[in-house]
Amino acid sequence: MKIKNSNPKKDNFRVPGEFEFHKEAYMIWPERADNWRNGGKPAQHAYAEVAKAIAQFEPVTMLVSAKQYKNARQFLPESIRVMEMSNNDAWIKDYGPVYTINEAGEVRGVDWRFNAWGGLLDGLYFPWDQDDLIAEKLCEFNRIDYYSLESFILEGCSIHLDGDGTLYTTEEVLLSEGRNGQYSKSEIEAVLKAYCNVEKIIWLKQGFFLDETNGDIDNMLNVVRPGELVLTWTDDPEDPQYEISRAAYEQLKNETDAKGRKLIIHKMLMPEPMYITTEESQGVDPVNGMLPRFPGDRLTATYVSYYSANGGIVFPLFNDKNDLAAESLLKKIYPERKIVGVNAREILLGGGNIHCIAQSIPEKA
Repeated sequence: MKIKNSNPKKDNFRVPGEFEFHKEAYMIWPERADNWRNGGKPAQHAYAEVAKAIAQFEPVTMLVSAKQYKNARQFLPESIRVMEMSNNDAWIKDYGPVYTINEAGEVRGVDWRFNAWGGLLDGLYFPWDQDDLIAEKLCEFNRIDYYSLESFILEGCSIHLDGDGTLYTTEEVLLSEGRNGQYSKSEIEAVLKAYCNVEKIIWLKQGFFLDETNGDIDNMLNVVRPGELVLTWTDDPEDPQYEISRAAYEQLKNETDAKGRKLIIHKMLMPEPMYITTEESQGVDPVNGMLPRFPGDRLTATYVSYYSANGGIVFPLFNDKNDLAAESLLKKIYPERKIVGVNAREILLGGGNIHCIAQSIPEKA
């Protein structure tokens, strides 16, 4: 049921950290040939591997279009539920509900608007109408009451929360003209504080270099636990990401979170720069309405775009020398969790990473 004339802050609901306990996870099956090469088959393999990795720790549901239902059902193990739901593409973290929870363990959703990362100004595909309906549909399907904003654009990957009063984002993404250009920064802060029930917002200037989403925060950092972050890092001064990461580090090390904690920041080396090959580019159907994939385009490859599961971390592998360094760091900072790597290049080729393609429903532990 849609909740009217209220918000999570008024009702004492908070957005939990992704590291908190989950009831289950949802994903969406990739298929559009103008974004995923070779008819989506390589991406489907990658999504299936991510789904199986998450399913080691918590139940997984894969949402699929009608024409892909049989294919996905045969592709995936029986332990993964497959359910038909219309969609435009496969980025559920961005347009699924942002879930909130109260002290009693009651869960409510927040249904933000979605316009494919910038609408007709600089969005990445058109139409996006079916994706914009998914938050409402999932809340209805799971009988979760939800708040709904009529016009405010927000993607789940544009914010990170610590579950304890702090929200992290970038000015590049939330102040972009194609999202909420009619709102000032202070007006955007007011909406975030009301609907995410946070006390403090930490704004980085920029996201990852040339991120086509206008700089979503989830390619820059992830929240390990309150007061502790991992930050995308490079030691190569010739890489444009070098200055972006250093500026973020200098800011974060001088910040305190909503509870006054100084931040612990782990530098997570990113892989060597990765680029779309000619073969990969030619495998994508050039259709109007979708951002083209050109040979030589840089991919937003970073290890911080991982999924925090119940008792596990599912992180991207790139067949790079820093894969092992990322695994080692994750084992160090998550000693209580099993660390599972999944090859993620095919996900990257579509414009995102593991964190973007799975979304959890919280549950009180």
